[in-house]
Amino acid sequence: MARTLLVVDSLSDWSPYYPSDHVITFESYLATEQNETEHRVRIINLCGSYSYLSDGYYCSLLAEARSHHVIPSVKVLNDLEKQALYQLQIEDLSQALAKALKSCDKATEVTVLSYFGTTPDSAYQELARLLFERFSCPVLAITLSFRQQWEITNLTAISHRDLNDAQETIFATALDRFSKKVWHKGRTRKSARYDLAILVNPSEKMPPSNRAALKKFINAGRQLGIEVELISPQHYARLPEFDALFIRETTGIDHHTYRFAKKAEAEGLVVVDDPTSMLRCTNKVYLADLFRTHKVPSPKTWILHRGNTQHLDKVESEAGFPVIIKIPDGSFSRGIVKVTDRKDLEIKVAELFQQSALLLAQEFLYTDFDWRIGVFNNKALYACRYYMVKNHWQIYRHNETRVDSGNFDTMATFDVPKLVLEAALKATQTIGDGLYGVDVKEKNGKGYVIEVNDNPNIDSGIEDKYLGEELYHLVMAEFLRRMENRSKGL
Repeated sequence: MARTLLVVDSLSDWSPYYPSDHVITFESYLATEQNETEHRVRIINLCGSYSYLSDGYYCSLLAEARSHHVIPSVKVLNDLEKQALYQLQIEDLSQALAKALKSCDKATEVTVLSYFGTTPDSAYQELARLLFERFSCPVLAITLSFRQQWEITNLTAISHRDLNDAQETIFATALDRFSKKVWHKGRTRKSARYDLAILVNPSEKMPPSNRAALKKFINAGRQLGIEVELISPQHYARLPEFDALFIRETTGIDHHTYRFAKKAEAEGLVVVDDPTSMLRCTNKVYLADLFRTHKVPSPKTWILHRGNTQHLDKVESEAGFPVIIKIPDGSFSRGIVKVTDRKDLEIKVAELFQQSALLLAQEFLYTDFDWRIGVFNNKALYACRYYMVKNHWQIYRHNETRVDSGNFDTMATFDVPKLVLEAALKATQTIGDGLYGVDVKEKNGKGYVIEVNDNPNIDSGIEDKYLGEELYHLVMAEFLRRMENRSKGL
C-alpha cells in the first residue's frame, strides 16, 4: 500500500504543525536507499525553494528517479519557471476566470493562494481546483489581472514557510484533507495490502451504484485485505496514493471521469473503467461498426451523416417504420427516439444533429424486457431482465420532473438462455476485459446485442438480488488479482 512522506529542509520547518513521523528532511531522503519491497511511496515536497538545482528541485528529481510519486513534479516546476510554458496549459480557463471574477474591480490585480487545490474564498475554488489538476503544488500563488479580459498573469509555487499564521492554519487543514494518511496512522489500514479508490459524485442523480452498494464494495474489499476509500471529482491529484481506481460515476469522454481514468492508467493503477473501454463503449457509432466487423449479433444499423438526405432515404426503404434514432453517446435511454414516418424522421434527426455530426438508425425490435448481462474479465457475473416502463417502449422514461423505470428480475447466469449469454460474451471480447453491462434483446430465438456499457449499474437490491454479497466479493477479488499481478510485473 502507499506510504506518504513530507520532505522539508529542516525538522524545525514543521514546528508550527502537528508532529508526524511522516516528516523527514531532504538530507534524510537523499540518504535513504530505495526499498524494493515497498509498494508505493508518495512524496509531498515542502522544501523552501523549488528553483532550478535547489534542494527542492533535486527532491522532486530524485523522487521521480526512484519511481516515487511527487508533488510538485519536475515537469510542473519547469513549466512554472517559464510563463510561455504554463500559458499553453491555461488558455481554456477563460470561462472559469470570468465566473470567479465577475464582481471584481477590473482595475485591481488579484492574488489567490491555492492550498492543495483549495482556497478559502469559494468564488475561486473551481479555478484553484482546475489549476491544481495541471500544476499540482502544495501552495500555488495565482495572480489575476484584467486586460481585454481576465487573465492569469503569473503562477508561482511558494513555500509553506512564507505563510503567515492564518495562512499556516489554512495550509494545515488543506493538507489534512488532501492526505489523511499523514495524520491517521493507527487505523486498520496497517493490515491492508492494497488501496483502492472508488470515484463517486455525490451530486449525481442516477449513479451506477447506490449508497448501499458502495458500502458493500467497501466491506468486500476489506475482507480481502483491500482498503477502499470513496473519492470525489475534487480528488484528482490524490490518485497516485492508490493501487486501483474503480469508477462508480457515469462516464463520458469529454468529462472528468475520462481524465481520471487516463491519469490512473498513466500512474500504473488498475483501472475500471479503463480509458480504452470508455472510448469503445461510449460511442454507439464505434460499437455498431465493431459489431459488424466481428459479426456480433445485433439489430440492423445505419449511420446517418448530417446533411445527407440519401441516408434518410436508405433508412426509409430498408428499415421502414418505426425505426430507432440514437445519438452516439446517450445513456439511460436519453438521446434515443422512435420515429413512425418520414416527416417524424426528418424532424427528430434535425433535432439530434444539433448534438452530433453522426447519428445511428436501428431497426425497431420490441420486447417486453431487455437482458442485462454483467461481465467482468470476459466472465458473466450477473443477469437481470429490465422490463419496459408501462405503456412505453424503453426501460426508462424521462419526464420533466422525474425518471420512470420498469420492473426487473435478477437470476443466476446459468438460467439465462445460452444464445443471450453467447451474444453478450462475444460482444465484450471485442472490447476488452473490463467490467461491462451488455444489453441484449431476445427475439425469435436469437439474441441481439443492443449496446455494451462500460459503466454498468450494480445497485443493492437489484443486480445483487441473486448473488447478494458474493457479487461484491467477486468484483473485489478480480481487482485483487489484477493488483497482485501488477505488483509482480505481470
